[in-house]
Amino acid sequence: MSLHLITLPTFYALAVPAVVLTGIAKAGFGGALGGFAVPLMSSVVTPGDAAGIMLPLLCFTDVSGLRPFLFKWDRASVRLLIPAGIAGVVAGALLYPWMSQALVRVLIGLISVLFVLHGWLLAPRLAARAAPPGPRSGLACGAVGGFTSFLAHAGGPPLLIHLLPQGFDRVRFVATMNVYFLVINWTKLVPYTLEGQFSARNLGTSLLLAPLVPVGVWLGLRLQARVNELWFYRIARLGLLLTGVKLIAQGLQ
Repeated sequence: MSLHLITLPTFYALAVPAVVLTGIAKAGFGGALGGFAVPLMSSVVTPGDAAGIMLPLLCFTDVSGLRPFLFKWDRASVRLLIPAGIAGVVAGALLYPWMSQALVRVLIGLISVLFVLHGWLLAPRLAARAAPPGPRSGLACGAVGGFTSFLAHAGGPPLLIHLLPQGFDRVRFVATMNVYFLVINWTKLVPYTLEGQFSARNLGTSLLLAPLVPVGVWLGLRLQARVNELWFYRIARLGLLLTGVKLIAQGLQ
């Protein structure tokens, strides 16, 4: 039986670097660019297909990148964030069938643009706060992260709002982000399956891209202490900003 795949060259020109960057960000920088791939792919295929292709890859990335950070996460944060995140996934699953593809493109574009603005304007102020946010912030950010993660695998910005001011060292920060998304992404498998986002073509494309995941994770683990993190995120966020603007324009046409 032949394998069904997306055959558009433009798709792979965007998908290959996006998957590698996702692995690098997950293993080396806490997965803060986890929402990078879906906006890029959504400019070529439907948002539903893009999300369906990426979810198995994200689950694979979560498992591949967790071992170095096993049990090094902040337990208090995890107890708040994960249950709230699962509730956010449920909310996203219930609302998604009522959304048109155009609306989803606009929402993903807005999430992308807000992500970039958060990194440029808000994150430095949050990191410099004298007192870290409390449990209410954890519940709210965890829930919003689950919702945006369901739509576009872009739960990073809400989580950063809560975690950046906590003052964790890099290992604890990355471990906390990774275990949250491990649980959230595997939880999303259920509603994605029920909503038919795992077509034969999408799963075949995921399988074709899967070898890139360990490459990205391997690079992320080795570049963690060697790469200028500031410039890594500046360049990636600029690309994400342009993609977000393009998706908003496409959705409004």
